[in-house]
Amino acid sequence: MAAAIIMPPHTDPPRPATASNPTAPASHPQRQRDAPTPSLRALFLRAVDPSRPSSWSTAVADLLSSGDPVAALAVFAAALRANPAALRPALPPALRAAAAATSLSAGRQLHLLALRSGLFPSDAYCASALLHMYHHCFRPLDARRAFDEIPTPNPVIVTAMASGCMRNNLVYTTLSIFRSMVASGSAGVVDEAAALVALSASARVPDRGITGGIHALVSKIGLDGQTGVANTIIDAYAKGGGHDLGAARKLFDMMDRDVVSWNTMIALYAQNGLSTEALGLYSKMLIVGGDVRCNAVTLSAVLLACAHAGAIQTGKRIHNQVVRMGLEDNVYVGTSVVDMYSKCGKVEMAWKAFQKIKGKNILSWSAMIAGYGMHGYGQEALHVFTDMRKSGLKPNYITFITVLAACSHAGLLSEGRYWYNTMKTEFGIEPGVEHYGCMVDLLGRAGCLDEAYGLIKEMKVKPDAALWGALLSACRIYKNVELAKICAERLFELDATNSGYYVLLSNIYAEAGMWKEVERMRVLVKTRGIEKPPGYSSVELKGKTHLFYVGDKSHPQYKEIYAYLEKLLERIHDAGYVPNTGSVLHDLDVEERESMLRIHSEKLAVAFALMNSVQGSVIHVIKNLRVCTDCHAAIKIITKLTGREIIIRDLKRFHHFKDGLCSCGDYW
Repeated sequence: MAAAIIMPPHTDPPRPATASNPTAPASHPQRQRDAPTPSLRALFLRAVDPSRPSSWSTAVADLLSSGDPVAALAVFAAALRANPAALRPALPPALRAAAAATSLSAGRQLHLLALRSGLFPSDAYCASALLHMYHHCFRPLDARRAFDEIPTPNPVIVTAMASGCMRNNLVYTTLSIFRSMVASGSAGVVDEAAALVALSASARVPDRGITGGIHALVSKIGLDGQTGVANTIIDAYAKGGGHDLGAARKLFDMMDRDVVSWNTMIALYAQNGLSTEALGLYSKMLIVGGDVRCNAVTLSAVLLACAHAGAIQTGKRIHNQVVRMGLEDNVYVGTSVVDMYSKCGKVEMAWKAFQKIKGKNILSWSAMIAGYGMHGYGQEALHVFTDMRKSGLKPNYITFITVLAACSHAGLLSEGRYWYNTMKTEFGIEPGVEHYGCMVDLLGRAGCLDEAYGLIKEMKVKPDAALWGALLSACRIYKNVELAKICAERLFELDATNSGYYVLLSNIYAEAGMWKEVERMRVLVKTRGIEKPPGYSSVELKGKTHLFYVGDKSHPQYKEIYAYLEKLLERIHDAGYVPNTGSVLHDLDVEERESMLRIHSEKLAVAFALMNSVQGSVIHVIKNLRVCTDCHAAIKIITKLTGREIIIRDLKRFHHFKDGLCSCGDYW
């Protein structure tokens, strides 16, 4: 019979028969040699009654659920030899075993068997499992051909087809199948599984109206009352077109919430940079209590919020909670702790947290490499990379981004060139736009602007805005106005609404004294309706975050801050500080420009922190935009005069100011 040709997807020699690898009766010489010991055979026969087809089906399904799809396929082959009637009940779990083993060859044999026996396309369970197999073997076109052969697919089969399309990233096909299902009059039988698939697809398309339409449908048929569906709607609103976090929060406030609901909403706030909202919701979650208790997922999301906000004190409290819950060695939570400390400027604490993680995965190692790299500790990052390779883990696409970024932040030109080439030649990883971006940044830092521009022109992938922005930054440092114009033209084509590029180009013109070009940039920004986000600097003190804008007088201590800053500026003037009026984009006289520089948010934040923190403590400041060149020069001298260490995390990198120097080497 055709069933006899079905073999498990491996090429090893036949194994001795066991409970997971039975053979036919032992009358055949080969089968006698492969026969199990009497005790194992007896154990298998107690579990499986060869005369009952359902018993074979159960054996196949149990082996599959236990994580051994190869053995499940072997049992299915044995079942057909022992009792051909086992075909009908055992074929669906066998197809799912082929899917789990991603064995297309076994799956195709099973498909042929289903056709010959008439089980496909007539049997719904078989049809659903067949679609599942093809999608898990990454053959969506074969799945579609099979689906089209089914005369009247029921909602379960349609859902299986849509779910498989989602697995293969065919988002629009998924939504099209769901629409066809609804249009066919089957809306009344749309179940939770179908709704979840459709909502998951809507979360990945730019049209914000799709999620609302599906939400209206599931509400009409009463599925929105199910917590799982409501959680997915929240996620779809927040991730789909428009990133409608307002709609997500409105639904969250109205629904019956479980721990998944809380985790989803907190994570969505954290992922979108809304750290205050994420931390506030976490505090409310703790008050609710009862069955809603924070878990590893919660803590990872809250740590991400702390990382974005640079809230080191809050992050330490969350870390303490991690320790109390015994999750410090958890690879996922531990990696989040490493990321939080790194982004809050505490790379030493990140390293200690990293050492406590058990079973480090590629993300853990990459997080630690990135942690050292973002602080300019390139050699330390490369040492961690070496240790990772010694542990047996093979670096991947993401790992090489962190390695090249570390070389870029530290100015390790020869090391960066070496690993960029080795990535391709030894590990077979073709560089993506992120790798090119790191190399352009590295070459730009070294002053190799022509080489960086040449690399962009030779790229196999389309350069993105971040890459051109890196070269534009290098043009500012090395005052290459002509190349800056070329970069700006490409940037305006790719992202004409990003105010940062206009500001950066204006800075280049201003520092070159080209005030007509500065004015042209200002007019261009105005005519295109581009709004520049207000620059601000924040400082966390005793668990409270203090925010400062340019010329800010809203802080309760503003009078004391301005008085202290005035005296501080006098001291650094005496120490040789000269205001860099090129940082001011307006064509004002020198006195007016100097006056504007004195009240930048970075200076206000640093003055406040110096006034209110103890001598010897490190000051941490978060800047939402780039640190201006004048503030950078001023803060270097401030650290020399006050003996304090100041760390500023701006939009591009960390700046460790100490003893009159900065870790960036005046390149950012």
